[in-house]
Formats: sequence, structure tokens, C-alpha cells
Amino acid sequence: MTWRMDRVNSALRQEISSVISTVLKDPKVASIVSVIDVDTTKDLRSAKVYISIYGDTDSKRTTIKVLNNASGFISKSISKNLKIRSTPTLKFRIDNSISDGSLLTQKINQIVTGNDYEKNRT
Repeated sequence: MTWRMDRVNSALRQEISSVISTVLKDPKVASIVSVIDVDTTKDLRSAKVYISIYGDTDSKRTTIKVLNNASGFISKSISKNLKIRSTPTLKFRIDNSISDGSLLTQKINQIVTGNDYEKNRT
């Protein structure tokens, strides 16, 4: 990936995160939403936005659905602050890497401590 694409992805990630946290006022969106990564195509026409959502499965599904429905609004909002010719079409995806990493850490701790991790924790 080129340095230009890295800069575009980073700028998009920051702007999308800002719009979701400050401008988007939908009660169906989970309270804790983090933009983990943005992967833009070379022609800058579309971008996959990887989101980490704190909550249960229903909350995650609802939030992703709302974000995908509001992608046009979000795209229009970020176009005001970015200095690029055209703003990409946004497609939101759930990124479970943080929760998967946490689960993996718990399992490793259970193995290392002889499966007494939960007992020692309390």
C-alpha cells in the first residue's frame, strides 16, 4: 500500500469516527463504537470500514444496519472536512478482533494457571 493510501485511510478513519460520535444522533447505535480500520480501493470509489461495537449480538447487528443505512449521510458529512476529489462509498463491517483477542488471552491464562484463572480472579 502506498503512503497516499495510508494517509487517505487514516484521514477517513478519523473523520468517520468523529461523525459517528458527534453528528450521528440515532438511538439505535450502540454507545461504544470504535472505527478500527478503513480499507479504501485504489480508485477511491469505495471503502470498507471495520467497526468494533461493545454490546450483545443484537446490538451489533442493529448498529451495523443503522450505519450502513446512514452511510450516505456519513459520507456527505466527512466530505466537508476532507480535501479529496470524491468521497468513497462506505460499507460498514463488524471487526471482532478485540473480543477475539480478549477471549484468546483468557484461554491462555486458563492454560498457564492450570484452569484456575477464574477462581484466582475473584
